[in-house]
Amino acid sequence: MQCAADKVARLCAAPRGLVSLWRDASDVVAGVVPYYWTPCWFTLDPVSMLMTSHYHFGMDEFPGEWLAAEYYEDDVQSVPDVMRSAEGISTLHEAAHGDPSGSPRWRRNRTLGGDQELIARLRTRTGETWGALSLYRDEGMPMFSETEKSFVQEIAPVLAGGARRALLYGQAEEPEYADSPGLLVLDENWNVESATPGVDRWMVDLPGGDWDRGELPAAVITLAGRVLRCVEDRDRLGDVAISRVLSRSGAWLVLHGACLTSTGRRRIAVIVEPAHPSRLYPLLMSAYGLTQREKEVTAMVLQGASTSQISAELHVSAQTVQQHLKSIFDKTGVHSRRDLVGKVFFHHYEPRFRDNEKRTLADRPLRGGPWPTDRRRRTGQ
Repeated sequence: MQCAADKVARLCAAPRGLVSLWRDASDVVAGVVPYYWTPCWFTLDPVSMLMTSHYHFGMDEFPGEWLAAEYYEDDVQSVPDVMRSAEGISTLHEAAHGDPSGSPRWRRNRTLGGDQELIARLRTRTGETWGALSLYRDEGMPMFSETEKSFVQEIAPVLAGGARRALLYGQAEEPEYADSPGLLVLDENWNVESATPGVDRWMVDLPGGDWDRGELPAAVITLAGRVLRCVEDRDRLGDVAISRVLSRSGAWLVLHGACLTSTGRRRIAVIVEPAHPSRLYPLLMSAYGLTQREKEVTAMVLQGASTSQISAELHVSAQTVQQHLKSIFDKTGVHSRRDLVGKVFFHHYEPRFRDNEKRTLADRPLRGGPWPTDRRRRTGQ
């Protein structure tokens, strides 16, 4: 199990495509937690906790009625419910107290030969949920054991970080926005081997260095040095170096560094991204005209927060929360929290979810976050 966990860490450390990561991680997981057919991997927007993609080898398109059930159906288990739970992991049989025969989810799984299902949240140690994993077993296979569930929980934060970096890598490789991340690949002597389109704007904005003269910013060189030190420390294999830097323009940038060893020689990959908030907030403003406070309440509702939790987090009374909810419902044209979650998902995330299915088939980078409402801000499809 430790060898498998170490291998997952190494897989997740290097910048790579998301589908490639899910495929390789599936093979490693199978050695410790046997499953039926193939796993179903999801990515989520950590601000809204809504699904942005899925990958299930052999299922190119997630059935529409199954997707609707995740957000509208009353059942003992669903991906959104597990994502919002305290434990972050659940099996269908345990949720159904040993008898899942009354579960619509179980009956759907049975049509594909499945019987048991385990759903696990992929959340980083800093608390950001970037994905979910579903594992299945057919009739006659042993129940998921506590040891197996513990292993999945152990690797979940690493997989979450891997998903985050894979999405960043995809945005750097095929930019979608003007402020999409950039990727640099350096050799051991800090020479630039390759750079993605648009990375020069980030290099120019970082303090120190002179990009036009081939001099890297100090923050990039420092991060690259940290990466190589991690590689030389066998106890830190798979670690990813991260730093936060104030740019010349006054914006905060985040740098991610990892070592690439696939070619037999050490190279350092550095991803630079703006430390901006989620794209959910401007979407809610442009689509529904929500105020800043209403956007904050909506985001917490999407994450499954109760009135008392929203009240405590925002330091307002429960009555004030209810007033905000009434205004939000009026502006979005819904009548309940569930309808609000469903409307935001199917209007702003389901198009992203479906586009990512097409991207998977075309071997193109997958995207995170909601579907862009203002196409003028996008640099490509």
